Parts: sequence; C-alpha cells; structure tokens
Amino acid sequence: MSASEPSLKRAWLVVALLWFVGFLNYLDRVMITTMRQSIVEVIPMTDAQFGLLTTIFLVVYGLLSPFAGYLADRFNRSHVIVISLVAWSAITWLTAHATTYGELLATRALMGISEACYIPAALALIADYHGPKTRSLANGVHLSGVMVGAGMGGVGGMIAESHGWAKAFEWFGQLGIVLAIVTAIFLRDQRVAAAGKAAATPAVEDVKLGEALRSLFGSRDFLLALGYWGLLGMSVWSVVGWMPTYLKEHFSLGQGVAGISATGYYQGASIVGILFGGWLADRWSRTRPNAPVLVPLIGMAVAAPAILLASSTTVLPLAIAGLMLFGLTKSFADANMMPILTLVSDKRYRATGYGVLNLCACLVGGITIYAGGALRDAQINVSTIFHFGAASVVVCGVLLYFVRPKPAAP
Repeated sequence: MSASEPSLKRAWLVVALLWFVGFLNYLDRVMITTMRQSIVEVIPMTDAQFGLLTTIFLVVYGLLSPFAGYLADRFNRSHVIVISLVAWSAITWLTAHATTYGELLATRALMGISEACYIPAALALIADYHGPKTRSLANGVHLSGVMVGAGMGGVGGMIAESHGWAKAFEWFGQLGIVLAIVTAIFLRDQRVAAAGKAAATPAVEDVKLGEALRSLFGSRDFLLALGYWGLLGMSVWSVVGWMPTYLKEHFSLGQGVAGISATGYYQGASIVGILFGGWLADRWSRTRPNAPVLVPLIGMAVAAPAILLASSTTVLPLAIAGLMLFGLTKSFADANMMPILTLVSDKRYRATGYGVLNLCACLVGGITIYAGGALRDAQINVSTIFHFGAASVVVCGVLLYFVRPKPAAP
C-alpha cells in the first residue's frame, strides 16, 4: 500500500503540472478570436482573412499532429512538452510585434507548429501514469485546465480594448517562459520515474511511424473513432471561432462582453462536463468496460439540439443556456477520447493515434471557420454554419455507437 502511494501522488502531480500548461496552451491560441475589432483597426482585413488566421493555425497544427504524436511515442514525453511550451510562448510574444497581415498570418502558422506537440504528449503521459480506474477523470482534470484557458480567452478582448491587442500576446508569452522553467524542473516521464534515479536513459519503445500508422489504420474501431472526432471538430470550432462575433452582432454586445459571453459561459459549463464525464466513465467502467464510449454517446444526443438552440433564438439568456448545455455535454467526449483510444489501439501508439485524431479534427475545424468567414462576406447569416455543426454531432453519435472496444491496456 505504501509503495503505491508515492506513485499515485506522482501521477496526480503530473496532472496538476499539465493543468497549467494546458491552460496557457488554449488561452494563447483562442484569445485572438475575441479581439477581432481591435486587430482589424490596426491591421485591416476582411472577415474571411480574419477567419484564415485561425484556419492556418488549425491546418498547420493538424498536419503536424501525427508526427508530433510519433515524437512523443518515440522520445521522452516530458521533454517534448517542455520544448513545445518554450516554442509557443516565444511565438506568442513574437505575435505582439506583427505589423502586417502577412506577419500575423505567419505567426499563427508558427503557433500551429509549436503547439502541435503538446496535447498528444500530455494525454499519452497521463495515460502512462493512470490506469483504467482513474484515466478518464485524470484526463478530465487536465483538460479542465484547457477549458479554463479557452474560457479566459475573452480576457484578450478586454486587454485589447484597454491596452491594445498586442499587449495580451506580449504578457502571456512572457508568462509561458516562466511556466516552462517550472515544468522542466518537476515533470518526468513515467518510465523514468519507475526506473529510479539509477536509470541513465528512459526505457523508450522502439516505435516506427510507418508501423504505428499501419496498426492504427488497420483497426476498424480506430477509423470509426477518427470519423467521430473529426466531425466533432466541425461543431466545436464553429462555436469557438465564430460565436464571439455572432453574439456581438446578433445581440448588439460590446467586443469584451461578447468575448466573455461566448468563451466564459461555454468553457465554464465545459469544465463541469469534462469532470463529470470523466468521473462517470471511471465509475461506470467498474461494470461496463466500454463506459468511455457510452458516456460521450449520451453527450452527443444532447449536444446537437443545444447548438440549434444557441444559434436560433432571439433571446440572449436562451442562447447562453444553449451554449452552456453544448459545452457541458460535448465535454463528455473530451474526457474520454484518450481512454477510447486505449480501448481501440496498441498502447505503444497512443500519442501517434491522438495526433492522427487531431489532424482530422483540425482540418475539418479549420475549413469550418474559414467557411464561416466566407459566408459572412457573402452576406449569409453565420448561424448557418452552426446548423451544419449540429448535424455533424448527430453523425458523431452514430459513428460512436458502432465502436466495439477491446479491453483496456494498462
């Protein structure tokens, strides 16, 4: 008993450290969507060009995710995380010094490169430390930091209103460097920690990218999970990318209030959903090993009508309620995606598998955000893109229903 306690404490310490890193990861990427007016006043651009700032991030981020996941499977996961944090923090600071649209677009592309390495490595590291009894909740706790970071994205709009849009990028870039130093001191791979101080090098698996991809794409259940996760990205990024602008214009809100309303309420509900969805799946797993699949399936059934409510009503409180309900139930999927991956893939390829999932979700999401800008330029109501997002959630539920997982690997 006493021998297992330090291991359990270390497992939750890893989650705690990564909570703060995940927080900054999403704050840095999302806050640009809440300061559109301030940026456009300094760097003129069309709505499609503004949407492209997020699209280019997602496309680069997605394309590199499988390779980034492979790096986390092949090398020391904690080192990959720290290097990624240093890189994206430096690029966040650099974004504050962009003076043209081309420079701003380039920094968003660079942000995609640097941030791609984080999530696959972090979730795989948590899966290394946590078994089936705590894995979903551990993922949920970590990703609640991601949700808080995204929810705080509205702070970027408020800082932009009072100090100019560049200050937020400058300040949070500097904060990231400080956090990287702390993370480098305390974060360790599970393989290194288990081996003890006498181990000179981590016991890294001899993982080859080609073998990993063949194993993943040879699994029917992984392909179903891939389709499910990709389509879910369509609905999520339509909300994240364009809901601040939609609320501002549809309900005549200020930029800061619209940003906080779109990100704060949504992400607040998402935090509750990701923790509850993780806890429920872990508890249900005691009698139903496929609980990580069943819990998000229930969430999809509620999330689709919630999007329709948020994007169709003319009553602001109802729109906020729909947005919160979507955030709550959609987050069941976030808490359980890595646990699902452990049920349908070889444990050696967890980070690579999550990178492939990210690729699909980000490409679909990036196209969705750009399409929203193109629709606005064509004088078509952006709520139309939310309706397509609701339909994609329905298809997500259908795909998830047919996943037949095998017993979880340790």
